[in-house]
Amino acid sequence: MFSLAVIRPQTPVLRGDGLVLRTPQQNDYAAWRELRSQSRSFLVPFEPRWSEADLNLRNFTARVRRNRREALEGTEYALFIFQSDRGRDFLVGGMTLSNVRRRAFQNVTLGYWMGAEYAGKGIMTRAVALVLPFVFDTLGLHRIEAACLPDNLASRRVLVSNGFCEIGIAEHYLQINGEWRDHMLFALTREHYEGLAG
Repeated sequence: MFSLAVIRPQTPVLRGDGLVLRTPQQNDYAAWRELRSQSRSFLVPFEPRWSEADLNLRNFTARVRRNRREALEGTEYALFIFQSDRGRDFLVGGMTLSNVRRRAFQNVTLGYWMGAEYAGKGIMTRAVALVLPFVFDTLGLHRIEAACLPDNLASRRVLVSNGFCEIGIAEHYLQINGEWRDHMLFALTREHYEGLAG
């Protein structure tokens, strides 16, 4: 007799260029809470509004369960970004591949955040490069899109460095810190990605 858990696909663990990207686990709570708390003033201008309650253990536990379920279903992949240093992995940020769409669209939306002390060091550029083979080769998707605030030059550099092309402006696209804000839209197709690799 075997259980269904044995034959289920595993959640992704991506390794390369000194980084590890994997689905959040319960024992990540303390590191996540500390990094988010210490980075609050850095993150607030770029994220939807969040409170101290969003950092509690109960909410984190619910998030871990939801992340795992969605990854196993293939609908969304929340990944924590760890930097490896002297045999230890340190949480430095996070990434989400959301809104996985199949059929004629074959598309996914990329979002990410970085802890304040790790920003500006090229880590997110490397993390996005690491996730692209997972998107195109493992998931077999055709297109990945991302959005950033027009004044977020660091995020624009991450996307452009990884071959994303600017495709336009979306008015009042996302609610950021309680305000509906315009965003620049970027996309990378399989054809462009394979052209960069070739």
